[in-house]
This record gives sequence, C-alpha cells and structure tokens, in this order.
Amino acid sequence: MTTAVALEDRKQILEKDAIRPFHISVPEAELTELRRRINNTRWPERETVTDATQGVQLATTQALARYWGTEYDWRKCEARLNAVPQFITEIDGLDIHFIHVRSKHENALPLIVTHGWPVRWLSS
Repeated sequence: MTTAVALEDRKQILEKDAIRPFHISVPEAELTELRRRINNTRWPERETVTDATQGVQLATTQALARYWGTEYDWRKCEARLNAVPQFITEIDGLDIHFIHVRSKHENALPLIVTHGWPVRWLSS
C-alpha cells in the first residue's frame, strides 16, 4: 500500500516537473471586460508640475489607456506570441512559462527571460 502511494506521488511530481507545450488563449469575454474597465477608469487630477519629475504625466497615461481600450489588437499579439515555441513547467511550486528559440548563431550566448507567476486564463 505504501509503495503504491509513493509511486502515485512520484508520478504527480514528475508530471508537474514536465516541460509541457503552452498556448496563449484569452477568452473574448475577458478582453471585453478588460476594455470596459480601462474605458471606465476614474482619473485623478492633473499633476501639479509641467514635466515628468513626479512620474508619468496624466495625459500620457490617458493616451495609453485610450489605445489599450479602443485600438490595441490583442488577437494580433496573441498570434505573434503563439508563433514561437512556448512551454510551461513547475519549479518550486510555481508555474514557469518560457519561450524556447535557438539562435541561428552557433556560439550564441543563451538568454533566459521567464514569467514566473501563474495567470489562470492562460491555458496550456
């Protein structure tokens, strides 16, 4: 009995440690809700200085939000991301999402950029 439990535990650990293909797919309802929240942002008063010494200026932030809320094409971005080989694995209890693309240069220095917190609406 103990051996069967140990084998099942080991199988679950191996499955979590496995490197699995990953595909980004955001439901349209999530994008619609995000756009709604962006477009309904309650803005603070304009900053008291005329330069960026107090941070990003309100007008800049509003322009970016307007772009995200009305013009940004998430599906185009999603397609670009899904055009490269992506994977996910669990390390120390966290899902790690990564892209694996080999350099066309034989002696290229490897570059590792990871995303280390799980996002529920991304599916593998």
